Amino acid sequence: MVAEPSSTQRLWPALPLDEWKDTYATLHMWTQIVGKVRLAQTPRINHWWEVPLYVNACGLTTSAIPCATGIFEIQFDFLHHRLTIHTSQGTNRVIPLVPRSVADFYREFMDALHALDLEVHTWKMPVEIPNPIPFDRDTERASYDAEYVRRFWQILVSAHNVFTQFRADFVGKASPVHFFWGSFDLAVTRFSGRPAPPREGADSITREAYSHEVISHGFWPGGGDINGAAFYAYAAPEPQGFANQAVSPRQAFYHPQLHEYLLMYDDVRKLASPETALMEFLQSTYRVGADLAKWDRKDLEKSA
Repeated sequence: MVAEPSSTQRLWPALPLDEWKDTYATLHMWTQIVGKVRLAQTPRINHWWEVPLYVNACGLTTSAIPCATGIFEIQFDFLHHRLTIHTSQGTNRVIPLVPRSVADFYREFMDALHALDLEVHTWKMPVEIPNPIPFDRDTERASYDAEYVRRFWQILVSAHNVFTQFRADFVGKASPVHFFWGSFDLAVTRFSGRPAPPREGADSITREAYSHEVISHGFWPGGGDINGAAFYAYAAPEPQGFANQAVSPRQAFYHPQLHEYLLMYDDVRKLASPETALMEFLQSTYRVGADLAKWDRKDLEKSA
């Protein structure tokens, strides 16, 4: 008889990068295809807050997107493994999420938009990845392991709940808890309220994202030199001494190339209370960053 997984195992399941990296790469492109529709149709909001997707009870959603006849919404359903497009006119299309190439997904998705009289024009080139291939020509990425996608989403749900509680303790300007499809991470950002010095050589996207002082936290599935999922924390601009601070829990460390504190997901999920450990990481990295940068914490926090 197979033992039932514990509550911690259900809420914080294993997500070994090597076992789902091909699915991860494919899903990353699918979310970019959908995200670019939201980007094309939604009015510009400060810090690119019109761009992300949002965690919901079955997957990731665009939320309401304006169109000529009202609104429409696109949702990845990772419980039933389908993508749905709903319009305020009562029409919809459903696309199954199964192993298929990025190019095949792109064609069916754009055909579905057309069938719903949603004429959207987007840039076909992926962003924030090495050696990008236009979506309509990408036949290399074609994996979809439903179980690992469900696990990834479950982690987003669990992290989202902790991030939301963390955000609630801050009364200053703060971002929503949102999923950036470009970098494929769930993020929440606090602002000091002060403009940041211009970044030399920064492009327009970076200038807008970091126009004001921030301390940002998030969850990322990993890649490159980071062989596994991780929670991260960084300050921009980074105050002097930030890299040498004692933060919690003890498994957290500063990565000098990324200029971020990292807490590996596998370390978190093995602890007695992953939620407590993650909150300690969020709070301790925020405190050291805010103190070193001389944020007015008394006016920015409920409990300061």
